[in-house]
Amino acid sequence: MSSSNPRRTATRQKLYEAAVTLIAEQGFSATTVDEIAERAGVAKGTVYYNFASKSELFEELLRHGVGLLTAALKQAGPEAGLSGLPALDAMARAGLEFIRTYPSFAQLFVAETWRTNRTWQSTLRLMREETVSVVAAVLAEAVAAGELPDDLDVQLTASAVFGMVLVVALDWLAFQPERSLDDIHGGLSRLLRARMPA
Repeated sequence: MSSSNPRRTATRQKLYEAAVTLIAEQGFSATTVDEIAERAGVAKGTVYYNFASKSELFEELLRHGVGLLTAALKQAGPEAGLSGLPALDAMARAGLEFIRTYPSFAQLFVAETWRTNRTWQSTLRLMREETVSVVAAVLAEAVAAGELPDDLDVQLTASAVFGMVLVVALDWLAFQPERSLDDIHGGLSRLLRARMPA
């Protein structure tokens, strides 16, 4: 969550980084506020000054992380003046770069997607829809321009592209870390172009 106070923004960033690492390592329930504060190098009271509870911290962490991912996709595609397959290709690369930079957040995002009993599940769903809508908008424009077939299921395809990038990136980092970003992106790019011909 952004703040107009640069010092508070920096403190929140440290708390996000500490929380995401700890929760990815040992789970939400097992992670304590004391551990988050210690990992962030701040007093426990600083956590409660910025967030009412550990749950609020985690919900804001999800908002923050998904917001960063959404912004990265927009900057790579639509805001860079790209459309159609070039935009999808650029967004796939941006997604890979984001997950390489924030692997713990990506792991949490996937894990929390399946935990429907959490208080922040509705927030996570809304944030995910916001991110997928960036991909869907590019697909819809490509269909309208005749670059993609008009019978394309835009929402399903947007979800598939988003999921493909997420899963491929996690698989790459966990099982094939020796491969380069260019190599992984090249494979995704060929797959996108083969599966979505005009």
